[in-house]
Parts: sequence; C-alpha cells; structure tokens
Amino acid sequence: MNYWLDLFTGTTWHEFQAAGGRVTGFREHNWKRASGIRPGDIFLSYLVGVKRWVGLLEVTGNRYRDDSPVWGEEVFPVRFPVQPLVILPAEHGIPMSEFRGKLSFYASDDSTSKWSGWVRSSPTKYRQGDGDTIAKAIRLAESNPVTRPVDPRQLTRSSNLYKLKAQPGEERVEAVVSVPTDDDNGFDESPTLSGEVTHTEIQWRLLDLGAQMGLRVWAPKSDRGRIWDNKKIGDVPGMLDSLPVQFGPAANKTIESIDVLWLSGQADQAIDAAFEVEHTTSVYSGLLRLSDLLTLQPNLKVKFYLVGPDDRLSKFKREIARPTFSTRKTPLHSLCRFLPYSALCKQLEEARNLVQFLRPEFLDEIAEGYDPADELDA
Repeated sequence: MNYWLDLFTGTTWHEFQAAGGRVTGFREHNWKRASGIRPGDIFLSYLVGVKRWVGLLEVTGNRYRDDSPVWGEEVFPVRFPVQPLVILPAEHGIPMSEFRGKLSFYASDDSTSKWSGWVRSSPTKYRQGDGDTIAKAIRLAESNPVTRPVDPRQLTRSSNLYKLKAQPGEERVEAVVSVPTDDDNGFDESPTLSGEVTHTEIQWRLLDLGAQMGLRVWAPKSDRGRIWDNKKIGDVPGMLDSLPVQFGPAANKTIESIDVLWLSGQADQAIDAAFEVEHTTSVYSGLLRLSDLLTLQPNLKVKFYLVGPDDRLSKFKREIARPTFSTRKTPLHSLCRFLPYSALCKQLEEARNLVQFLRPEFLDEIAEGYDPADELDA
C-alpha cells in the first residue's frame, strides 16, 4: 500500500462530496504518472489555500478516463474509484504547520517555500513514513476534532494557479498565473431568454450613464445600429463621430473596437474609462483587446472594466491570470476590474434621479478587483 497526494480546493472538495465522494480525478497530463496507483493505495487529501489535510481516500479500482461532470472548474478526466475513509470539513482540517519537523520534506527550520513543492502537484507519491504520519493525524482529527477559523477567500480559490518568475523586458518579476484548459477557451453561445439582460442593454446603459454624467461617449460604429427598448445605440447623446488622433493609427484601431468608452468633455477628450461587455463571447477576447491597447500605449491612464453576468466572475479570474496578462510589467489585473450586471443595474436604479451628480469613480465601489497572488498560498 502506497500513499499519494490528492489536491483539492474548497470548491472541488465540496463538489467531490456532493457527487457522492466515490470518484477523484486529475488532469489529463497525469495519465502516465497515475499508472503506479493501485487498488488499496491511499490518497491523502490536501486543501490548497487553507493549507490543511482533510481526508483519506482508499483506491478501489484502476485508473480510467471519464469526462462526465463532477467538478465545475475543470473536467479532471484521469479518474479513480475511491472509498472515503475519513472526510473532514475545512474547519476541522489539520494545518500543515502541525507537521513541522515531523515529515521528511518539512524540517523544523524549513520555510514554506521548501515544503510547498510537495503540495503543488498531484498525484505525488509520498514516503511510507510521511504518509503514515499524515494519515494517523487525519484519523485523530476525525475522532477529536478541533475547530479552526477558515478564510472564505481561500476556500474559493482556483485550482489552476501557478507561481513563476518572468522577465518582461529587462526586469525579472515574480507573478501568479493561470493556464486555462481548452474547455475554458470556447464561446458560450447559449441563447438569451425573454426578459434577460442582453449585451446591447448593458452597452446602451453604460453609454447613457456616461452621457448623463456630462462625458463624451464612444461605441464601435458597427454597433450603433443596435436597438434596446426602442433606443438605438447610435442615438445616445454625446456620441463621438471620431476618436482623438493622439494615440496613433494602431492604437486608435484597437480603441475603436472597445464596446464602450467614456471620454472627458474637455478639449483634450482624454479617455476616462473603457468597458468590454462580455455577455456570451469569450472573456479572453475582451481582456486581450485591453491588453493590446496597453501594449501600444503603456503610459495610458485609463480605468478598465470587464462587464458581464455575475456568474462570469470566475471566468474573469481564470483569464486575467493568464501569463500573457499577469507577467506584464504592470499586470492587467491591477488595472482592470470586473463589473457584474446585477451591481450595475441595481446602482443605476437606486441613483436614477441623481445620475448627473455621479462621477466615474463610483464604479470602483461596485466593481470587483482581483489579484491572483491573494489566492496562491499553498
């Protein structure tokens, strides 16, 4: 009997149990590595983020491939049937710090950076002595639970985050990135039901909001014929016929394609805010357009917002943490925030008689910022 590491996030641990707790899985590239796992082996379940050991799972069959739904964020198609021996809630999990000086890879004077490599990738085979020590502690925690507070933010962290050192230009920086799977890269073409918020509605609302605040506004010319509630995008007051030319032809071409721009009503018509509305299209494409603009105009001081249905926040987090965005000298996540439909519509309803007194900065109170480094804490 051998011990193997099996990593979970707070979300995937909950989904594993909700699905019956009889199947665990790994990414496709682990097919070969998983060949050494045999019935009778034990998976040591570790909860990333909160850094706790939370379960023992006995392998009851050989590996197989399956892409049926179990987990929401990824498929994890390399699967094993298991029998749960111990299942602990995160609050009763055993902190990794409890094993200082008790494991071969965690000496009493070790820093986190040394032992964390052993809880970064699964399945990983552990030495018998280390596995026995962890398994014994997990069983003891089941019979004598100790409740410890859990950071909710760490419970909801992504399973697909990595720390790396990149070198954009001459400066070497440390960044936390995600590498979305192929399943993350497609387009969501699900139809819009009657009465649901649409891309055109949000686009019109943002343009109208900017106009009511005394700003000039811009929408791509190809969108100006679109109509929502008998209101045409191109008829919004303050709509510019052309953009300022100070950015140069390449940058202007990129800017012209952004869904909504707010520009100062002053003579220089500086861009105050840029919005990409991602209703059913790929979140990645909107972020890429913003990133292209920053590459062409690295000193541009503009607030960026990715606007979408509330349930696209998790998609926003995965995409904006991609290496192409996170390893920039100024990471895109430090400049771009997620603006959920519900918060925007609620704010507009509450302030409908006071819109002319608002300032663009009010969006920062309802938009959600995200830094992947806040999640990556093995």
